[in-house]
Amino acid sequence: MKTITIERDELKELIRETFINVLTQRKDLIGNVVIEAMEDIGLGVAMQEGRTGKYIDNKEFLKKVDKKIKAAK
Repeated sequence: MKTITIERDELKELIRETFINVLTQRKDLIGNVVIEAMEDIGLGVAMQEGRTGKYIDNKEFLKKVDKKIKAAK
């Protein structure tokens, strides 16, 4: 394997260009990440709101989670 040397500024520019390329050419990847993050946030909020000491059945829990996810979109 051949070793190459690259200056810090050159590396930063290469990383910047690659990142911009991913953002412009692979919008589907970014969209999927954002959707998953929003779903995780929705689940976290639903869990926090559900901490009342009272328990609900599984169906009711899933309804609340689904409602939060739809509201986050």
